[in-house]
Amino acid sequence: MRVISGEWRGRKLLAPKNDATRPTADRTRETLFSMLASRVGSFEGLYVADLFAGSGALGIEALSRGAEHCLFGEQDRDALDALKKNLATLGASARADVRAGSVLGLGPAKRSFDLILFDAPYDTGAGSVALDKLNRLGWIGADSLISIETSGKETVEVAGFEVETERKVGKAKLTLLRPA
Repeated sequence: MRVISGEWRGRKLLAPKNDATRPTADRTRETLFSMLASRVGSFEGLYVADLFAGSGALGIEALSRGAEHCLFGEQDRDALDALKKNLATLGASARADVRAGSVLGLGPAKRSFDLILFDAPYDTGAGSVALDKLNRLGWIGADSLISIETSGKETVEVAGFEVETERKVGKAKLTLLRPA
């Protein structure tokens, strides 16, 4: 895995040593960030949350492109180790907040996020469940953009959100949503 664009373009990222997490393929990440860039323009100054973060590749990509800060949520120990090493290697730790534990255990937000990236385990519906809960806890603002990566056959439906677009990339499906 490599960072696709921005300050750390081409830098390698560590993946977790176990197979408990599924890193987002470079091609899928490239497609996602192309979809996001066409909607947000610049990532400069954005507050991002990378939930079910794994190695942190999605949040790190946002930071590389100029995001102000990224909160990473992950519960797997090997993934947390890889995430922390990736942040340290890139010198990005000061712009990151790593939360160890279940995404569903996150409490009320101190502020809403501009961009929230969910890469939950496939075929579980966990991304939709987490989005619904975090919306009630103040994580979502009126202008927030949300991405949920699922398997190609999953459908994302969350009350109070509109699907802006969907795109299949290999076995994955990327769904972008906004508050209704």
